[in-house]
This record gives sequence, structure tokens and C-alpha cells, in this order.
Amino acid sequence: MTHRRDFLRIGSLVTLGISSQLISAKSAMSRTVVRNGKAKSCILLWLDGGPSHLETFDPKRHVPEEVRGPFKPISTVVPGIELSELLPLTAGVTDKLAIVRSVTSPLGEHGIANQYMLTGYQPGSPVVHPSFGSVLAQNRSSHAPLPSYIAVPESRPSMGPGFLGSSFGPFSIASDPARPDFQVKDLDYFPGVDGDRLKRRRRFLQEIEAMDKSLSAGKVALDPLFEQAFRLIDTPEAKRAFRLEEESEETRSRYGSRTFGQSCLLARRLVERGVGLVSVLQTGWDTHQNLILSLRDGFSGAKVGVGLAPTFDQAFSALIGDLHERRMLDETLVVAMGEFGRTPKLNTGGGRDHWPRVFSVVFAGGGVRGGQVIGASDRIGESPLERPITPADLANTIYRLLGIDPDSELITPDGRPIRINQGGHFISEMV
Repeated sequence: MTHRRDFLRIGSLVTLGISSQLISAKSAMSRTVVRNGKAKSCILLWLDGGPSHLETFDPKRHVPEEVRGPFKPISTVVPGIELSELLPLTAGVTDKLAIVRSVTSPLGEHGIANQYMLTGYQPGSPVVHPSFGSVLAQNRSSHAPLPSYIAVPESRPSMGPGFLGSSFGPFSIASDPARPDFQVKDLDYFPGVDGDRLKRRRRFLQEIEAMDKSLSAGKVALDPLFEQAFRLIDTPEAKRAFRLEEESEETRSRYGSRTFGQSCLLARRLVERGVGLVSVLQTGWDTHQNLILSLRDGFSGAKVGVGLAPTFDQAFSALIGDLHERRMLDETLVVAMGEFGRTPKLNTGGGRDHWPRVFSVVFAGGGVRGGQVIGASDRIGESPLERPITPADLANTIYRLLGIDPDSELITPDGRPIRINQGGHFISEMV
């Protein structure tokens, strides 16, 4: 049932000329207990589709070719740690990475695997759990002009707020940062509305809210979600965060000209300005066929590899190096992961199929001790050999590094308390 107050509020959105992406209904929640964590922000690099651990962070040297695949291991700046030859630039920053090679999950279907990895909860209950970014946004809601949780260039359903409600979902820029005409959707005034008109309409909305609360005592305050929208649209400095043209050509080239590279550069600009969590999406990692084409070359006849791995390698190494040079890495947690790994043997199409039994996740910054490998897969990358780590453990670790107590509770709209993380343990080797 829609009440008069709801009708007035919904109607006001049209009057104000603010996109519905910026405004959404609140849900019941409980403030969680925040402990001191070293990381002030997080950049989550989501490799959508399930990256092969054998072609990235867990290559196998002394195995048959049908296991090793078409690419060989290479040495890194850390003696004893090898990566795939597809990641030569990342090999140069391995001293800043903690590579977890023993992540294990029972879920090998994209949708449910995504949900497990991005929330720490296996799907199956009636409750849809919030993602890392939404929990952080709920903890760190503030009066800053930029949203606490931003998705570049877009999000996935499992990156959503779950039972917290869409108030704490990601603000998706819905635009390609690599395009010459890159512009974030909904950041400009609605046609025919300038700053002065927006402020007048804001006052008008406050008067409507005051009328609706005429029987209530106390100070009338505009909904925080409306306030967030006003700040974002009406604050030049907030808009400036998205202006990649302010970066030098040298810096932009360092990250690479493709979408993922420019998205990583934008993520750095956003956390530099106080955004709590930025997710960066790289699609295409569901590599069932022809690893050489999809991972290295990108397209037939390519003279220089522009496939998934070289694109990731350039952007990831540039991000780690840039954050380090700006003295931001120690306070910025960077996590690179997908929903699962790939089969330990090549299929008949020269690719690899879904394999959640063991795969790799990489951490850097945010107080993480670099230059190490945590856990191990067996000889052919089929199962964990030592130190099996679950998605719940990953979630617990991410929350603690960000200063969020994973044992605290959130409250669902119907009043049910649910722990932020259940059954997960902190990966003590990280620090």
C-alpha cells in the first residue's frame, strides 16, 4: 500500500529532476561495531567469469602439457614465487602481493558462486546477504559528496545490498572510462534545471516533508538519501573525481587504454577522494575455449597481446605501483578475484571449464604483508594441498582489514539479527 507521504516523496523526484539511480528507499538496519583497521578503502577487482588459476597466479611447471596449458611459469621479484608468463608486469610487483592459492568452494555455477564470493554466505536461505561494498557503505555513511560504494563501469547482481535495501547498493557509473566522450550518467543537472533551481526545489521538498510531519515535534530533516543526491550533483569537487582528462597522458598510458585499465585509474581517483569501496569489473574470464586467443591475443591476428591477461597485467601492476608511489597503498586494500578457477586439464576446445575446488585470490595493500604465498594447491592444481581457505574466510579477512567487526550484527527489515560473517576465520598470515 502506498501512503500519502510515499506519494509525495516519489512525486518530488520528478520535480527535482534527480535520477532514480541516486535515490532509493531505506530499509531497517543496525549500526555495526567498527574496530580499528588499517585500510581506509578497498578496490575490488572482479574478474567476472572465473579466471584460470593455472594461467595467472598458480602456474605448474613440472606437469604434462594438458595440465600446464600453452603458457609457461616465469620468475618474479620474490625468489621462489612464480606467475604465468602472461603476467610479466605483475611479476615485478609481487613483493607487494599476498597470493592465496588454496581458496576452495563447492559452488561451480556463476550466479551462486558470485554470491558466495562477494558476501561470504552460501546462497540458499530466504535472506539475500549484502555484499562487501554495501556493508561498508552501511558502516561508513557520511555527509561526503561522493557515495561510499561505487561500481566501475557497472555492477553485478551479487554486488548488491541484499536485505540492507537499495540505499546501500553501489552507485554504478554506467559508462566506459576508456571512451573519449566518457561521462558519468546522472551527474549533471536535469535539462532545464540549474543550481539555483535545484536549491529552490530542495527547499520546496523540505516544506512538503514539514507539512507531512506537522503532527510530530522536533526538527524536520530531509532524507539522507536526498541529501546525498544533492551533494553529488551540486558539488564541483565530487564531479571532478570522475574527470580522467585531468590525469597526464603518461599516467593514462601506464594503466592501458582499454576499459579495465582506465577503470582502475578511475578507482584510484575515487579512493583518493574518500570513497570506501570501488568495484572494478573485467568481464570475459569464462574461458571454455582457445586460451591463447581469449587470454593472450584478444583477437585473431593481434600483433600485440590485448587479451584478458595482458589487459589485467598492465592495469593491475600500474594500480599497485601508482598507489605505492602516492603513499596510498598502505591504507588501500586491493583484492583481485573471480567466482572460481578453471579445470586442471585442458578440454577438447583448448580451454578450461568451471573448477571451484581450488583457485587463487590476490591481496595487496591495506596492511597486508606482501611477497608471500598463502596455502597451496596440489601438483596439478586440482585440490587444496595445504591451508584450505573458504569464501567465508576471505570475507572475514576483508572486513577485519577494513576495520569492520565481522562478528557484529545487521538487522533485517523484519527485525531479525544476522551476523556480518558466519563461520569465517581471519587469514592470520595476511598481517
